[in-house]
Amino acid sequence: MASFTSLLEHPLIRRYTSLVHADLSGTYSRQLYKWLIIAPIVGVIVGVFITLVTQIILEWMWPAVLAAYTHNPWMIIPGLVFGFVVAGLIMQYLTPNPDEHSTEEIIRSYHHHQGDIQGRPFVPKIAAAIASVGMGASAALEGPSIYGGGAIGSYLWAYLRRFRFLRLSVRDRRIMLICGAAAGMSAVFRAPLTGVVFALEMPYKDDLAHEALLPSLIASVVSYVTMAAFIGADPLFQFGVLSEATYTRVDLMWCALLGLICGLLAMAFAITFRRFRRFSINAAVPHWTKMAFGGVMTGVLGVTFYWLYPNTLIPIGANYEAVSGVLFDGYGAGFLLLFAGFKLAATLFSLGTGGVSAMFVPLFLSGGAIGIAYAQTVVGSSALGLYAAVGMASFIAGGYKVPLTAVVFIAEAAGGHGFIVPAFVGAAVAYAVSGEATASADQRLHEGLKFSDLDDLPVREIMQQEVVSVSASATLRAFADDIAAHKPHNIYPVVRDGCVVGSLELRTLTQFPVEQWPQIRVANAMDDRAARVSPETDVTEALRRLSTQDARHLLWVAERGGPMLGIVTKSNVLNALAMRRASEPTTLAQSASGPEQAARSIYDA
Repeated sequence: MASFTSLLEHPLIRRYTSLVHADLSGTYSRQLYKWLIIAPIVGVIVGVFITLVTQIILEWMWPAVLAAYTHNPWMIIPGLVFGFVVAGLIMQYLTPNPDEHSTEEIIRSYHHHQGDIQGRPFVPKIAAAIASVGMGASAALEGPSIYGGGAIGSYLWAYLRRFRFLRLSVRDRRIMLICGAAAGMSAVFRAPLTGVVFALEMPYKDDLAHEALLPSLIASVVSYVTMAAFIGADPLFQFGVLSEATYTRVDLMWCALLGLICGLLAMAFAITFRRFRRFSINAAVPHWTKMAFGGVMTGVLGVTFYWLYPNTLIPIGANYEAVSGVLFDGYGAGFLLLFAGFKLAATLFSLGTGGVSAMFVPLFLSGGAIGIAYAQTVVGSSALGLYAAVGMASFIAGGYKVPLTAVVFIAEAAGGHGFIVPAFVGAAVAYAVSGEATASADQRLHEGLKFSDLDDLPVREIMQQEVVSVSASATLRAFADDIAAHKPHNIYPVVRDGCVVGSLELRTLTQFPVEQWPQIRVANAMDDRAARVSPETDVTEALRRLSTQDARHLLWVAERGGPMLGIVTKSNVLNALAMRRASEPTTLAQSASGPEQAARSIYDA
């Protein structure tokens, strides 16, 4: 036994044991196991909820409303006004902000509120969406689905946080928000991959919400399977044999031109919509009055188009039934272009005045109509399905700034991969030419820092060597009087025998009654999750460890079993990156280890 113990103490064994421990810590640092529990729960609940909303609108309300409208077109205007006014009254009197809802609320919550969604207005907002879309607003179900899924994810975070073994952090609420939104999108379009990609692309114009990838994948699949268990797994939009079409190099050139046209049109629509929406929000009239105006204008567009082309398509409502009509009914270019124009105008009035939904379907339906008209008149091609798919992907990419979603959706909707390359070509061109224009007011550019610039830099070059620390054996009273009173900072490393054993935040003092401070040791109040890194560890690895789910405030730098040489915080890393970009790498150690920098960065972590 003694020989075995001595073997374990051998320098080589200790060295390689340390390496294995570091590798395993890095491998499981994100605590992915918890998402194997949480994401399926989100997926099932969201799947059931979206199934109910979809059945109410698509199976019970809209078919009956559409039949009434086509039987007596003069019912369109009063029917829409009624639905819009009901939605407007609900939003005005039962929600704190009638202009905050649907996809925009999810994006705003992700960026500004740590994923927190208010619970009280949840039911009124869903009811308002059902009233407006079910009565014929030119919108689709992804608005209430993304909002509903995101809100459910946010609410579940608050409930599941009480289970300590899940170790949910504040940051996880944003992840669960996106996770729920992905599940909602997946269920409503019966396209799990589209749901994942859209939810990840949605917050940004030029980036992805990377941290939500795994939870979104799991929740989307579970949500899709849940809905399929109730209503079947057939694709929502049937492309049929169109997905078997082929294309040539010449077609790719024509697809690029179609992407250019759709990108410019999407840009014009996005800018017009944003200006009209801003005007509507700023108008000093009751919200339900704005909605009534939107209902009148949407109804006028519907009646006018039906008067011009009776017993064909009608550019209002969710228009899921119109997709097959555009693709298969052989309409001419003039009809399709007019239908696309009316559809976009109806969407402008439906959503611009405060309609509670979103415009994914109106955009891709308009793009599909434009694509077929383009194939008929410009290209002279019989591959109408190809150009319809490219038009759909291009319009979504240009209007919503979600090019990957656009292509993935076409692939899933078409039931094959035959259109992926042409759709990528059109979507890329449309995304590029449409610039920063987007129909979403809350999407933002993600200006991420490139920490890979620090891959070759060891932490010994940036660590703080002059550190204000506190002994683990000191009392809180001694800490407050001798250290905190004279060197006030936010956080202090706690040391025992020269090694860091934890950290103590100044605000921790408020958790204990003042009269107990002389009896409580720092060791009993500290956070004992301090982690060690070697002086030769590269800075990007140190940053990864500082940013794990159970984020430490600092890392202490030391050889295994040796005394503390310094500490590293996120502020040190940011300072190092700034210095590297300023092309002054020789001053990194001096800059990061001086007393002034130590006092500023360690306690800013």
